[in-house]
Amino acid sequence: MRAVELFEDGVSNAEIARAVGVCAESVRRWRRVWEQGGASALRRRAATGRPPKLDGTQVEMVRAALEQGAQAHGFEADLWTLERVGAVVTRTTGVVLSRASVWRLLTGRLGWSLQRPERRAVERDESEIARWIAHEWPRIKKGP
Repeated sequence: MRAVELFEDGVSNAEIARAVGVCAESVRRWRRVWEQGGASALRRRAATGRPPKLDGTQVEMVRAALEQGAQAHGFEADLWTLERVGAVVTRTTGVVLSRASVWRLLTGRLGWSLQRPERRAVERDESEIARWIAHEWPRIKKGP
């Protein structure tokens, strides 16, 4: 809007560019828009593009459903995958999302991040590991 004031005062494009800290080409583009539509044509507009498939209410419904856990939705393990989240989104809202859209929903709109489960052997015996560290390791470490 500072540039508009300077346009109206008859200031040159180069001087406006220096005054507002942009390149002269931007000022030329602004001037063309201003000449055709006035100051209101230079105001910020809402972002264009395809609107999201889920509105705010639906996103909150999905959040509540996901916070119940995967097993609450009939999955064997309490682990979320993109496919599982997509299935819950479809069941909850009736909207089918691609894997990429599910990822954007989780990371962008819900603010969740990728979490990978720690891999542990099912047969792991913590007491046997503790015994081995306490008794066997010192013997091996000392050597014969």
